[in-house]
Amino acid sequence: MNRHTELAGLERQHAALEREIEMELARPGFDDLKVTELKRKKLQLKDEIERLRHTAEKVVH
Repeated sequence: MNRHTELAGLERQHAALEREIEMELARPGFDDLKVTELKRKKLQLKDEIERLRHTAEKVVH
């Protein structure tokens, strides 16, 4: 899998987690622990996306 494809997949996962977080927060009596876990996963994906972008920039330059 090339970096562009991998990056696009990670960005889709990141957006899906954002939607899931929003849906959970909209529920009455939402689960704080679940929201915290989703946010942690979203942050991990963001870090991975940034790492891939940084690596891709090094390859181009």
